[in-house]
Amino acid sequence: MTDGSHESHEHVPSRQRRRFPGISSRAYEHPADRSALVALRKLSGFDTVFKALSGLLPERSLRLLFLSDSVRVSDAQFAHLNDMLRDACYILDLEKVPPMYVNQDPQPNAMCIGLDEPIIVVTTGLVELLDEEEMRAVVGHEVGHALSGHAVYRTILLFLTNLALKVAWIPLGNVAIMAIVTALREWFRKSELSADRAGLLVGQDLQASMRGLMKIAGGNHLHEMNVDAFLAQADEYEKAGDLRDSVLKILNVLPRSHPFTTVRAAELKKWSETRDYQRIMDGHYPRRDEDKDTSVTDAFKESASHYADSVRSSKDPLMKLVGDIAGGAGDLGGKLRDKFTGAGGSGGKGAGTAQDGPTDGSQQSPGPGDPEGPAAPGTAGS
Repeated sequence: MTDGSHESHEHVPSRQRRRFPGISSRAYEHPADRSALVALRKLSGFDTVFKALSGLLPERSLRLLFLSDSVRVSDAQFAHLNDMLRDACYILDLEKVPPMYVNQDPQPNAMCIGLDEPIIVVTTGLVELLDEEEMRAVVGHEVGHALSGHAVYRTILLFLTNLALKVAWIPLGNVAIMAIVTALREWFRKSELSADRAGLLVGQDLQASMRGLMKIAGGNHLHEMNVDAFLAQADEYEKAGDLRDSVLKILNVLPRSHPFTTVRAAELKKWSETRDYQRIMDGHYPRRDEDKDTSVTDAFKESASHYADSVRSSKDPLMKLVGDIAGGAGDLGGKLRDKFTGAGGSGGKGAGTAQDGPTDGSQQSPGPGDPEGPAAPGTAGS
């Protein structure tokens, strides 16, 4: 980092935390999020297209709105948040500290938006809800969005969502826009899991991250809540019910830009126990100067592998059915091939096996399913 950037990180909080010089956002990104971002970064002219779109997007208007009607965080205003912001940027080695605003809104929320330069907005409801360590995780969450470049796509999502409302009276136009919005929301839900991980890397306090998510779900009644019981809810949500409940889960999550809070907590705890997380904490992680050499194919393979593992390990009834069908389909295909090619023979045990094999598999019919299983919102949003 330059001398000027070191000056911007003065007055950081006193507690010592590990720092990750040159860390690439690939280190903490969810596989589905990472594969999409790697592909977008590799597209020739992608930045140019979005620069051209910036004239259509209300980014300048948003900046003026927050500047005129919110409080900008600085050494003179919300100094404790300013220290957290500088600290988060220092830990993740984000050279340019994004502007942060506090907006009067009782709803706990936060977001990172902007095409040219990201800005971070937190609501008064969030500031009043969380303690210092919980808030540090949220600030780290938003800085993670900035480092990953999520702010650009978040801004596009906001714009298209508003546009869909304006053209709702045009049936085909609204359907086309909502198809894009639905796809963006699915990606953005995964990006929230990425940002949760960034928040943990910044705060380096898993319990604080858990408490923050729990408070966002249940309010400022910490003495009435329990992290272990909260995580148990996520487990019950994933495995409870039958196929009807599985379909309802999918329908419930489709209109959301964030995953459900209990599932976010469970996903973050699961990641904190992985070797990947420990390697980052030990100083072994991808560097951003290597991003240009990242293979799109490898990123998609990793994402596909993650989805397959999620289906296999999921306790959700529909995901288990999908896994059973997928496993049975391979066996069924082999037996059908043997039958039609005569490899199994025309009589005896081989023929009987070829005829009997499909019977079990054919009793089950596949249903629709989200290959990821439950996912869940950015910390207080974003």
